[in-house]
Amino acid sequence: MMSIHRVGVVGCGLMGAGIAQVCAQAGYQTLVSEVNEELLKKGMKAVRTSLERGLARGRILKRDQETVLRQLKGTTNIEDLRDSDLVIESIVENLGEKKKLFKALDGLCPPHTILATNTSCLSVTEMAISTGRPEKVIGAHFFNPVPVMTLLEIVTTSFTSEETVGGLKEFGESVGKSVVLARDDPGFIVNRLLGPFLLDAIRLLESGVATKEDIDTSMALGANHPMGPLRLADFIGLDTVLFIAESMYEELKDRKFAPPLMLKRMVTARRLGRKTGEGFYVYE
Repeated sequence: MMSIHRVGVVGCGLMGAGIAQVCAQAGYQTLVSEVNEELLKKGMKAVRTSLERGLARGRILKRDQETVLRQLKGTTNIEDLRDSDLVIESIVENLGEKKKLFKALDGLCPPHTILATNTSCLSVTEMAISTGRPEKVIGAHFFNPVPVMTLLEIVTTSFTSEETVGGLKEFGESVGKSVVLARDDPGFIVNRLLGPFLLDAIRLLESGVATKEDIDTSMALGANHPMGPLRLADFIGLDTVLFIAESMYEELKDRKFAPPLMLKRMVTARRLGRKTGEGFYVYE
C-alpha cells in the first residue's frame, strides 16, 4: 500500500479549509490552493479562527495548533500541488468544473497520486473517466464542520482499485475519522437517507401540520436527534439542501427527492440559514 506524506487540497472555502486543517493537524505536509489571494486569505483566516475556537473549547491542544500552523501552507498556483501523494478536491458543486479540474490534476500529478473528491452527491465515476487514471479516483466526503464531525464517507466506483481504497481508508483513520464505504450511487449513504428526511420536515411545515418548533422538538426528543431537521437544514445551508435534492431527483426521478416549493422560495429570497442569518430560524 502506498504511503501518503504530502496532501494537496483544492479550494479553501468552508469545507476545504476544514479538510486542510485536519490533514495538517495529523502531521501531513498540506498545501491548499485557491483561485486568488483574497479567497486564500479568507480561508486561512477561517483555519486560524477554527483553531482558536478548538483551543477555547478544549477540543485541541496548543501543540495541535502549532502543528497546523507549521504544516499548512497556501498557494494560488495549482501547479504547486504537483508533488502531492493525495489531492482532495473541494471546489464548487458543479460536475463540469470538477471534471475540468480532475483532467488538469491528472496531467499535473505523478501516476501514484490519489485524486479524491469531497462531493456530497455528484457522480465520482464521471470525474474518474475524465482522467487517465480512473483506478486512482475516489470520493472522500467529509462533513461540516470538518474538524468536529468524525465521519468520512469513502465512495468507490467500478474502476477504483483496492490499493486506492486501502490507502484512503488508512489516511482517513489517521486524521481521526471513522470511515464508511459506499458505492457511487446518488447521495451515497448519508444524503440518500438524510435528504428525504429534511424534505419531509419542510413539507410538514409547508402544509401546516405543525410549527417549526414542534417539528424540531418532536425529532430531537422523540428520536434522540441532537437537533431537529429544520434547524439542521439551516445549519447545512438551504441552498445546499436544494442542490442535493435537485441533483438526486434528476438522477433517480424519485418523488421523495423533489424539492418543496417552500424550499425553492426561501433559497430565491436568500434565506439560506445560518450563513445568511435567516432560514427557518433567525440567527445573530
